[in-house]
Amino acid sequence: MPRSPQPPGQSGAPGWPRARLHVVTGKGGTGKTTVAGALALALAADGRRTLVVEVEGRQGLAQLFDTPPLPYQERRIAVAPGGGEVRALAVDVEEALLDYLDMFYRLGGAGRALQRLGAVDFATTIAPGLRDVLLTGKVKEAVTRTTRTGDRTRAYDAVVLDAPPTGRIARFLNVTAETAKLAKVGPIKTQSEGVSAILRSPMTAVHVVTLLEEMPVQETADAAAELAGLGLPVGAVIVNGTRPPLLSGRVTQAEIRRGLVAAGLPADRTTVAGLAAEAGAYRTRLALESRLRDELTGLGHLMLELPLLPDGIDLSGLYSLAASLTKQGVVAP
Repeated sequence: MPRSPQPPGQSGAPGWPRARLHVVTGKGGTGKTTVAGALALALAADGRRTLVVEVEGRQGLAQLFDTPPLPYQERRIAVAPGGGEVRALAVDVEEALLDYLDMFYRLGGAGRALQRLGAVDFATTIAPGLRDVLLTGKVKEAVTRTTRTGDRTRAYDAVVLDAPPTGRIARFLNVTAETAKLAKVGPIKTQSEGVSAILRSPMTAVHVVTLLEEMPVQETADAAAELAGLGLPVGAVIVNGTRPPLLSGRVTQAEIRRGLVAAGLPADRTTVAGLAAEAGAYRTRLALESRLRDELTGLGHLMLELPLLPDGIDLSGLYSLAASLTKQGVVAP
């Protein structure tokens, strides 16, 4: 499939970003969380360590990896091929705010008292942008965290963020820049500027998941343009649920009839006509998918494809998708 030229210093697939934070978005129903999980597994291959983070409170990762609901605590949820490790974190806004208050204001138990009084809910309600600042701030902390051994080794080789869908992704990622403009001084400004700098650096790549359907492809194009306009680095367009073509050309009714007879099946006129109509509809569908694939290629970003799993998504299927990403050159730096 067509791919972008390989930028200097990249590894893996031509155009695959040498990023440490991989933000995964996509229209609802495209398999965004599934792709985020598969990507975390692929990036953890060969002894690496990744963290996959969810911020929408749906516990989608727990369901995907068949684990109990995730707490506000990093937990190992899978072992990747080659002995790597995948950890997961479900970010809770209240807990993130308490972390923030303790980190910058040393409130400790006083922060818990504020939580009991409902002050946390009040703060995130009157300042909705604060919620996203806290969520992205926690992700930034994981990306930049180092081990305590003194060798300054990063705690994670890669962090994967299962982010909000394409309709909200630009606002979600840009809120830190907007907050930094509003907050003139203080910890909120410092944290907002730090998060904004990470999100706009080569350390980050925003991947957009789509299907070969008209609405998801249009949202993908819109999101890629909006992200680029805000200076947020677009990584790959990941086409999910692809299928190899079952027909290579037009099938005549005579060919259908011969095939039915050879298989010992009824070959009456109604059956043959019905199958011919289905074949025609299928060819129309293939033509549409080809056009949509061309539109995605025209966006100029690396394009990866994941196969449709006929039996649905389970752990085995998730590892299969991770293997597909690895074969296409997805690696951690």
